[in-house]
Amino acid sequence: MKLRGLYAITPEIADSETLLRSVAQALEGGIAMLQYRRKDGQRLDEARNLARMCRDRAVPFVVNDDIDIAIASGADGAHLGRDDGDLAAARSRLKGKILGVSCYNSPDAAHAAVAAGADYVAFGSVFPSPTKPAALRAPLSLFGAARALGVPLVAIGGITLQNAPQLIAAGADCLAVISDLFEAPDIAEKARAYGKLFAHDLTQ
Repeated sequence: MKLRGLYAITPEIADSETLLRSVAQALEGGIAMLQYRRKDGQRLDEARNLARMCRDRAVPFVVNDDIDIAIASGADGAHLGRDDGDLAAARSRLKGKILGVSCYNSPDAAHAAVAAGADYVAFGSVFPSPTKPAALRAPLSLFGAARALGVPLVAIGGITLQNAPQLIAAGADCLAVISDLFEAPDIAEKARAYGKLFAHDLTQ
């Protein structure tokens, strides 16, 4: 799959209307992909609404950790971590859909994920993360080494507009962002600012 740009991950907003408004602004700003993450129990109605909103904008939409919700909501796929079950079984259930996999700081995990049918892999935390302060740190050198996998590479963890350029230069295709995007005074404008980083080839 082709994937490049800002990969938005939904924040923990209890009120559904507020969450949907925030995502609408992110979509207006031109995000490349959206992941629905809900720690306190996935909400099927929220996922269905988000799937519809993303479909209207032709933006891929995946659900974190829950294949059942992904399928039931009409999402484009799911994103799984190391504790979310067998990847081959997930690939089988998600026929024709996107499977993304968190590989943390492990090249071996990335190779195994791609072998099992992952459409993209994510590395991180690339920087100290306010969302997951105890997360493993992933060196930027991983992205250059992982180009040979032939799938999009997503960077996650502590990403801001200020440190984003070095990730793109290191070889990340997508930047997965929560706080720096959804805590911005103008979410759409912040998304557009990230998009401009990808409009220039910073690897030259």
